Amino acid sequence: MIDQEGLEWDEAWTIVQATFGYTNHTVLPEALEKWSVPLFQHLLPRHLQIIYDINLHFLQYVERNFPKDREMLGRVSIIEESQPQMVRMAYLAIIGSHKVNGVAELHSDLIKTTIFKDFVKIYGPDRFTNVTNGITPRRWLHQANPRLSELIASKLGGYEYLNDLTMLHKIESFVDDKEFRKEFQEIKYANKVRLAKYIKEHNNVAVNPAALFDIQVKRIHEYKRQQLNIFGVIHRYLELKNMSPEERKKVQPRVSIFGGKAAPGYWMAKTVIHLINQVGKVVNADKDIGDLLKVIFLEDYNVSKAEIICPASDISEHISTAGTEASGTS
Repeated sequence: MIDQEGLEWDEAWTIVQATFGYTNHTVLPEALEKWSVPLFQHLLPRHLQIIYDINLHFLQYVERNFPKDREMLGRVSIIEESQPQMVRMAYLAIIGSHKVNGVAELHSDLIKTTIFKDFVKIYGPDRFTNVTNGITPRRWLHQANPRLSELIASKLGGYEYLNDLTMLHKIESFVDDKEFRKEFQEIKYANKVRLAKYIKEHNNVAVNPAALFDIQVKRIHEYKRQQLNIFGVIHRYLELKNMSPEERKKVQPRVSIFGGKAAPGYWMAKTVIHLINQVGKVVNADKDIGDLLKVIFLEDYNVSKAEIICPASDISEHISTAGTEASGTS
């Protein structure tokens, strides 16, 4: 706006702030982007100049309003005084926006009391709001699981519940209805057959659709604890190995299914994927164990694949460390 459209700073900045809202997705410091100043200087020198100007105006504003709090200037500066200096992108996003929100009520409260508490002081609580994200039943029930959607509609007298999920509680009156339960089970089984077919085609492993499908699909990250899950699988495998054939007959067969991508530079996440695949190689080839335990890593996890995976899930693993999952919709 300044360089190309010839606007004055104040007018350009007013437009910027009125245009942007910032949705924060995480309170984990390692996931909040920072860019090294020397790299920025090398690639985008003019942008860096503008960031310095934005920071100067902002810090002058803070200084005027909080003259006694010198410490705050260092804490809220867009430029982090480290070696090398870093541009704190989240701070730039807050300063350049008219509203900041988290993605769940708890998360929105957390950002106000932890990572952005100085900014709440500077801008007041009105700048910070909550916009809970979620999933749409139109896609994740009606489109991904049409038979279940139809079964529910047949009991609730139509598809109105897709726009008002509170209506689902009416299904409780059918918990003892044998026909309803039978059809519900058949739909789940058909969805599991579909996923088993997909696994056979893409992983070349035959899994039993009657087994319990234990599923964890989401980005691979240490805080989401896929490694805890695979350690649990190893433990289950060793327990099975120690059992007598009679004891094994009493065990519920299980398929542990993992899916998710690792960030390009995230070595540990890639190591976890490697571990899951190696455990799968051992377990899936073990004749003693047979169908009692299978381990599957579904590659290239995405929304289209989730539409096949989610309706087939018996157990959905949500085992993130407390307070780290902002709004895990998987």
